[in-house]
Parts: sequence; structure tokens; C-alpha cells
Amino acid sequence: MTVLGIDIGGSGIKGAPVDIKAGRLLTDRFRIPTPPNATPEAVVDIVDQIRVFFKWDGPVGCTVPARVENGLVRTATNIHGDWVNTQIDDLMQEKMGCPVAILNDADAAGLASMRFGAGRNINGVVLLLTIGTGIGSALFMDGVLIPNTEFGHLT
Repeated sequence: MTVLGIDIGGSGIKGAPVDIKAGRLLTDRFRIPTPPNATPEAVVDIVDQIRVFFKWDGPVGCTVPARVENGLVRTATNIHGDWVNTQIDDLMQEKMGCPVAILNDADAAGLASMRFGAGRNINGVVLLLTIGTGIGSALFMDGVLIPNTEFGHLT
């Protein structure tokens, strides 16, 4: 199965078609800088530009640097404060006309690592850290994700 993978970051929004069975990009990624006023609406417009660039009309998987519960954004650190309490999956689906799944960016990287990378076949505790504009984390216990850990935000 192929989806359009989108990563929303504090400095850039990237996307590419992804073979989710093999865990690999099918093309080079396309990147647009994150706008200074990165409201949900402004970012959704850029995500839609990436969809149009790839002439995409199928499912979209999107990651955001925030705690996400069933498509509802609960925190906003390296993105505009208007993201908090935004049902971002509905907003994107309305704009693009495609089914959209949303999750925390580090959780997505962790899931990929557990399936295709260094985390394969590892039991016990696995911690993955992402370092970019901010620090993200994904925590697994016996292969099960403990979502939205956000260790980079601990004081």
C-alpha cells in the first residue's frame, strides 16, 4: 500500500509517497519551509500544495510535533498556539478530500524503527529520540508504543 507521507516540522514541511509495506520513500521528498505564522490553516494550505505537487488523491499519513489524540492536537511547542484543540485530521480531510491519519512525529519515527529499523525484534523498553527543531521521543514496552511521551518537554 502507498500513502503520501507528510512531516510537519518547526522549520519545514516535507512529503513524499511512501511504500508502507517496505518502509521506504518512492521518490525524493518535496520540502516547503514552515511559514512564520504556522497556524493550522496556513500549514494545511502547504500540506495541500505538497499533495498537488505529487498529484495525490489517496490516503495521507501526517506527523506533527505535538501530542495528538485521535486527530485532536493537545500541545503546540514549535508550532503556532492555535494548534491546541484543533481536530487537524478533519481540517486536512476537508481541504484535500483525502483520508488523513495524524500522529505525533516521534511516535511515527519510533513505529517505523520498530518495524523496519534498529527496534525490530527488540523486547523490553525501547526509547527513540528525534532531534530537529525540538527533541521528540517515542517509548515502547515489549513492542507496544506508549504514545505522546514528549520527553523533550520535561523540565
